[in-house]
Amino acid sequence: MVTRLPLGVMREALIDVSAITANTRHLRRLTGSEVIAVVKADGYGHGAVRAAVAALEGGAARLGVADTTEALALRTAGITSPIVAWLHAPGASFAEAASVGVELGISSFEQLLAAAAAASMDRPVSVHLKLETGLSRNGVSAADWPMLCAEAARLERIGKLRVIGLFSHLSNASADDDRVALRAFERGIRVAASAGLRPPLTHLAATHAAIDLPEARLGCVRLGIGLYGLSPFADRSSASLGLVPAMTLRGAVAAVRRVPAGQGVSYGYDHRTERDTTLALVPLGYADGVPRQASSAGPVSIGGARFTVAGRIAMDQFVVDVGDHPVAVGDEVVLFGDPTLGTPAADDWAAAAGTINYEIVTRIGPRVARRQVSS
Repeated sequence: MVTRLPLGVMREALIDVSAITANTRHLRRLTGSEVIAVVKADGYGHGAVRAAVAALEGGAARLGVADTTEALALRTAGITSPIVAWLHAPGASFAEAASVGVELGISSFEQLLAAAAAASMDRPVSVHLKLETGLSRNGVSAADWPMLCAEAARLERIGKLRVIGLFSHLSNASADDDRVALRAFERGIRVAASAGLRPPLTHLAATHAAIDLPEARLGCVRLGIGLYGLSPFADRSSASLGLVPAMTLRGAVAAVRRVPAGQGVSYGYDHRTERDTTLALVPLGYADGVPRQASSAGPVSIGGARFTVAGRIAMDQFVVDVGDHPVAVGDEVVLFGDPTLGTPAADDWAAAAGTINYEIVTRIGPRVARRQVSS
């Protein structure tokens, strides 16, 4: 059956908020842990506010974002739940974030002092101390854990800080590598306890480890990609994990052209038609986040039939060679969605572009209108 987009709509991403809620609920039950729902990068491209509301409805207790700008945007939108932000610019001031109760991930002694400086007379600043356990990104090095924890405990005693959590990140390189990091993190917990810190939360596992490494759950997990119904594993589908993809990216056929054999298609003529055929123009391109690296490889579905991008993906559009398949202007072209419904998956585009499904959904640009739906 041919589906058509609403009149006047060239491209849109349908966001199924009920899928986000269901995915959150499913993973919360699976892990038996408190959930920090990660809605950074505009909710992995799905919309931070709608993703936050949906995840909270599914039982998430906290929200996680990269930086305080993202956290403040959620507060401005009326989100009152706990929010933790963990990536900060050098010399950042935490006063505004602290004033609205944003919890701060602390990755250095300097950030700890800056957080304390943002405390008010009646409100300590809530912090999560980030311990470096082998990923070689941000976080306090093991040699500095005793000093950091001692100072955090002192600042807590005098009412400047409240240490809510200890956390780190895993590499997902292998289960053995992650267990080494887990053991390092457990040493950090002991260092914190010896300094008098007993935070209510310890969190290490994101979706990958939350599913695959139960000992890393620690009673609290940070869930990102899984909330949006995508698998963090190369060898397991969303459906096999009980997850439903929340984003469907689609466009309307903008033009149809019948061409002879040997006709060049798009820039560089990387594709030439092998026979008399029909070309359909789709108004989505790399300016919209459709990866140019998937030229001549990205899959689409039109009227229930599967096709592949013909030639180069341009800034605003690409072409599909549909052969003799009946296609008309306005017909729906699905780039990716829920593969159990017969559409390509974000994973298929990731494979075509040589990347991961995380990048496919987060790169979808602002020209693509998001329309909230509920299944």
